[in-house]
Amino acid sequence: MRRSPALRDLNWLIARPIAHRGLHDIEDGAVENTATAFDRAIAHGYPIECDLQITSEGEAVVFHDNNLDRLTLGTGPVKAHSVSKLRRLAFKSGRDRIQTLGELLDHVAGKVPLIIEIKSQWDGDDSLAVRALETLVGYRGPHALMSFDPDIVTAVRRYSPQTVRGIVTDRTTDPFYGRLPFMRRMDLRYFTHIPRTNPHFISYRWMDLPFAPVSVFRMTGRPVISWTIRNPEAARRARRYSDQITFEEFRA
Repeated sequence: MRRSPALRDLNWLIARPIAHRGLHDIEDGAVENTATAFDRAIAHGYPIECDLQITSEGEAVVFHDNNLDRLTLGTGPVKAHSVSKLRRLAFKSGRDRIQTLGELLDHVAGKVPLIIEIKSQWDGDDSLAVRALETLVGYRGPHALMSFDPDIVTAVRRYSPQTVRGIVTDRTTDPFYGRLPFMRRMDLRYFTHIPRTNPHFISYRWMDLPFAPVSVFRMTGRPVISWTIRNPEAARRARRYSDQITFEEFRA
């Protein structure tokens, strides 16, 4: 795909397959979004995709789920707990503890790119995006912020237009989207938010490709990353319609 000189600066984003929540394997003690999973990705030179949630005092921590129950010995929403309490929680496997974004940045230290997803409650609250941007000030390693929520991506653009930003999405048919009004789902599905989000890239569910709005976006020279790829055959199919893959459960 031919890119303008400005967009060639994003080659680092799609140079290598991206390890989804790190190179994790819970059976081997490497829980997703932990230092162990990230170390394994770094050892193989894979960029790291990871997730941020907000704590009770407004800190950004590296964790995917809204609630602690699936992966840790804790219960309830992440946002109901302080950093100090979260650090004391054990995962159900391995020896890691939940990291703050700042700790993650110190740990990775620019060795591989970071593609950081900001989780949203879809309530217009952009405080997690603000805290992430504050923490990233001065970080010299390649990194991007992205979210399913266009309001979050718009906030990133507003507060830090130079930060690489992306929208994560699909065809919005999943029951997850039932919480959103119909017109908002259509905004997500057909990218009518583009004038305000102006993303540098799209991260798109591979099974929903090809999809005309994604193809049109890609024709502008902006990259499309597909998620989440779990075997070589899916990787081959996804690469027909995207510039890079986000993978887990096999070695891409």
